[in-house]
Amino acid sequence: MTVDVVVPVHNEERALRGCVDVLKAYLGERFPFEWTITIVDNASTDGTLSIAGDLAETDDRVRVLHLDEKGRGRALRTAWRWSDADVVAYMDVDLSTGLDALLPLVAPLVNGHSDISIGSRLAPGARTVRGPKRELISRCYNALIRLSHGARFSDAQCGFKAARTDVIRPLLDHVKDDNWFFDTELLLLAEHNGLRVHEVPVDWVEDVDTRVKIGSTAWEDIRGLVRVARAKAGGTARVAGLPRRPEPSPAHPDAVVSRRDTGLVWQLLSFGTIGAVSTAVTLLLYAMFRSVMDPLAANLLALIVTTMVNTEANRRFTFLGGRGSSGRVHFQGLIIFGLYYAFTSTALLALHSVVAEPSRTLELTVLLGASLLGTAGRFLLLRGWVFKQGKGKI
Repeated sequence: MTVDVVVPVHNEERALRGCVDVLKAYLGERFPFEWTITIVDNASTDGTLSIAGDLAETDDRVRVLHLDEKGRGRALRTAWRWSDADVVAYMDVDLSTGLDALLPLVAPLVNGHSDISIGSRLAPGARTVRGPKRELISRCYNALIRLSHGARFSDAQCGFKAARTDVIRPLLDHVKDDNWFFDTELLLLAEHNGLRVHEVPVDWVEDVDTRVKIGSTAWEDIRGLVRVARAKAGGTARVAGLPRRPEPSPAHPDAVVSRRDTGLVWQLLSFGTIGAVSTAVTLLLYAMFRSVMDPLAANLLALIVTTMVNTEANRRFTFLGGRGSSGRVHFQGLIIFGLYYAFTSTALLALHSVVAEPSRTLELTVLLGASLLGTAGRFLLLRGWVFKQGKGKI
């Protein structure tokens, strides 16, 4: 097996030579696989490219790529496409991550256990030295990823990752970001497509000379999370050509396999949007039907028209991780519909028992309130019963 360690750099003339010397010493003495180091110069304006060239001339295991544009994502995409190694990795030039984690990072890829491997500063066993501001930002950002996408990895942005080359290349065409969000987008697409991501707790010391602009980077990250969520909902996040890992053989007929493709925030946003449209259509239909039939019949007919479409829309866009046949989903959806209808109808009956002849406006107001409460219950039943986010039959 061959491993290509990519080191992206921009204006790093002071740190580059020492970094490569330390990395070479570690790889030569303690790394059991064949290796190369690829320095990717991101449009440096100092002497970085010249130093990289000198390093490559003195050791044929050191290679250099030069790009005319900046961007860590662009550098990694270019180097990983160009590499002829079985496993591609990358690390930051500041060597913030302890090199003792490199072999544990690569080993699960070499033996076929995992597809992508990442260093984590937040996993149990990690030891991290950094300021409280960066610690808070990192934890909040990774919590946002888990809430919005249901991600299982703990640290998206640690500059210490590796992947099997045959797996990573089909993903690269679908990763749109060329900068700092590249890592997060890559991992979200990997999990969405069923790839196995392995985490390694690392020792990490903050580089106080970081070039990351926190404000603009945070805004780009939020926009990226929304863009990936839309790609998942629209089906464009599915990647063809990926080697498929076989499902585990069930030890019991009722065995389950854990799956989570969406997070609570995305589910609430999607369900709320679909529910708002459905509620508006239901009220409109109720107002139309009420002129020719009694309240319960008008409510029943309006709900029947909207429920089937509502359930299918939530199956396709809200609960992307829900498994099971469409028929089973709609059958359970009809049971929930019965409960929803009973609840809203009870509210209308209660209104008519209190007010002899309520106005249409009062009826619609009561129905709207009951619909909002019923919708909250419907969400909990869909998430916890119909789609059972996180568990699906093998």
